[in-house]
Amino acid sequence: MNPTLQLKGKFEHKPNPNKPGARNIPKGRKVDSKHLSELIEQLKAIAAYWQKDRTIGGILLSVYYIDVIAKSNRINSLFKKGKISSNDTIRGSRFEGTPQKHVFIHFISEEILYEAIRKLSICNSYINNKYNGCITHDIIDTINNNEKVYECEDIKRSVFVNTLVDAYYVSKFAVDTEVDDAEEAVIISLYKTNISTRDLLDKIGIDMAETKMIDDQTLRVSPEDFAKLKMNVPYLISMKVVDMREIAKEDILGYDDFEPLSIPDPSNEPFVGVIDTLFDDSVYFGKWVTYKRMISDDIEVDSIDYEHGTAVSSIIVDGPSFNKNLDDGCGRFRVKHFGVATHGRFSSFTIMRSIREIVKANPDIKVWNLSLGSALEINPNYMSPEAAILDELQSLYDIVFVVAGTNKGSRTKETMKIGAPADSLNSLVVNAVDFKNNPASYHRVGPVLSFFNKPDVSYYGGDKGEYITVCLPNGEGKKIGTSFAAPWIARKLAFLIYKMGFSREIAKALIVDSAAGWNRRDDTTHSIGFGVVPVRIEDIVNTPDDEIRFIMTGLTESYETYTYRLPVPYENDAHPYYARATLCYYPTCSRNQGVDYTDTEMDIHFGRIHLSKGKVSIKSLNNNTQGDSSGAGLYEGVARTLYRKWDNIKHISDQIKSRAIPKKKYEAGMWGLSIKTKERLKSKHDTPMPFGVVVTLKEMHGKNRINDFIQMCQLNGWLVNRIDIDNRIDIYNVAEEDVEFD
Repeated sequence: MNPTLQLKGKFEHKPNPNKPGARNIPKGRKVDSKHLSELIEQLKAIAAYWQKDRTIGGILLSVYYIDVIAKSNRINSLFKKGKISSNDTIRGSRFEGTPQKHVFIHFISEEILYEAIRKLSICNSYINNKYNGCITHDIIDTINNNEKVYECEDIKRSVFVNTLVDAYYVSKFAVDTEVDDAEEAVIISLYKTNISTRDLLDKIGIDMAETKMIDDQTLRVSPEDFAKLKMNVPYLISMKVVDMREIAKEDILGYDDFEPLSIPDPSNEPFVGVIDTLFDDSVYFGKWVTYKRMISDDIEVDSIDYEHGTAVSSIIVDGPSFNKNLDDGCGRFRVKHFGVATHGRFSSFTIMRSIREIVKANPDIKVWNLSLGSALEINPNYMSPEAAILDELQSLYDIVFVVAGTNKGSRTKETMKIGAPADSLNSLVVNAVDFKNNPASYHRVGPVLSFFNKPDVSYYGGDKGEYITVCLPNGEGKKIGTSFAAPWIARKLAFLIYKMGFSREIAKALIVDSAAGWNRRDDTTHSIGFGVVPVRIEDIVNTPDDEIRFIMTGLTESYETYTYRLPVPYENDAHPYYARATLCYYPTCSRNQGVDYTDTEMDIHFGRIHLSKGKVSIKSLNNNTQGDSSGAGLYEGVARTLYRKWDNIKHISDQIKSRAIPKKKYEAGMWGLSIKTKERLKSKHDTPMPFGVVVTLKEMHGKNRINDFIQMCQLNGWLVNRIDIDNRIDIYNVAEEDVEFD
């Protein structure tokens, strides 16, 4: 086995060299007077609607687009005023129709609305008078390049062009007021407008105590209060989920007395956080668990309320002792266990507040396991509030949540979407497989927000006839479920972060990369994610003798973060290697943006360096041309499908084929890595964002060239560390020893 290598060196940074040119509609397309007239009438109707309703101090409207729309093709001119850009007025988004099309919700002033009507009216009159009611791509191109052609004095040339391009991509404008009823307490989010939530509630007669609000726009309301909101301000309700959730059940397949087990007292083992049902500290490993009950003492509990949480913590502490076939080599871990729910229904509102409080109070815990999940399916158009809390915490703190992928009942035959909080984007979401690596009979599926890949990976959670052994308060238990797959991955992440000293970005990337392997199955049903994670930790950290794996970390300090100094071995002017790369990062997310949930995009380019016409380019493994001059024509939907644009995990890989054809060596034989960063809500990010990349090279003819690679890296200025598991554990143990001073 070859060890994983850690490459340390300097990344270069540079701003985006591609300056946006004048806008235009696609070639062969047109904007006609009929469409402009329809948009004008729709905006006039919206103005009339809001003249009768002054509740929110402005105009809330929906913009329906003709496709999945790129940021550059969103409304640019119509809602722009001074320093206020159209992008600043966005309050949410969703997908509608088949094929999917974007709908954006904007909040604008009455002045901006009337100015939009004026712009469209001037454009409409001008193209009617000069171009017979129809303007094409070629005409707009002529106007962009020859100012003498443009003769309209009522509106600037750039505003004229931008208004027409805006109009081309917009299908219609509307005010959306359709909202389903609520028969029980719900958690809702309201669009942000010029009226505060408290003032709004007072105005329509809702008495809202502070404890019922999660944040300024998200709150818990009774069915009666929801009915008042629906009657008075239906257009403000952006998202709605039931508060009282039923936990997705796992099957308990019997109890046995444990054979007498012994466990030494804990010493310096790292802590994993567990947020679950209650814990019974009378079990044999009780000293390894620090337990805090978070539910009210007024709530009556039964013995069954201790089973799920105790079982989950038993795997994290000592799972391999009673699951010999799953001995991962990670050792034992201590647990800080927080009991936030009973076995039945629970309040999402209460648990969300508890999770935020727990994480803030325990900054030393880097890895958290959350095996609670809703029996209800996620909504395709917005992130669950539970998942949004996890994503927010992971963007604020250096932590990672491992979340169970939730289960469907044994009587449910049809495909079922995963339940909250398994839609959390930053979390590592784990589904279950049987011991033949097939999706478990109870598994549920992604994607999230109709696009993001979930689950991330899968692991063994048992199935009919093959179970996971756990420790329950009354003895040994045989169980199946994603709840008992997730803790095994939490163990591996804890090992990689605490004992190996990896960043969370690298630890997550190693887990994903090990699951994907070389022959990743095209998981069109989103049931197993990138694949099944290997059992042994050595198979995640080490590689076969014919492979070279190296890891790199960096910070995105500009548009592009890159290096052109990766010396992949070659012979006979060719690189005899298959290659793959996995990128992970933890973006800030905005739930109020709906389906456009992630604020930051990191786009990975990895491959051979090629000089052409005096310019350096990377011939990326997946032929990625985003950001290149040749990639300017990529449609947003294509970029999302082919290159996972806006997803926070990127995995690109060669396919291993029966006939191996080495890659042609260009010039000096160097390879390059480039991370290009884009922001949705602002022109640039305020602080550098960490990323982790795992690269694996497989020699096509089975040769071990790792020493050649190390030597070449050192000659090119890289500091190369061989990652040795035993050595890293020794370092961890020494670092954790208590030192007594005389």
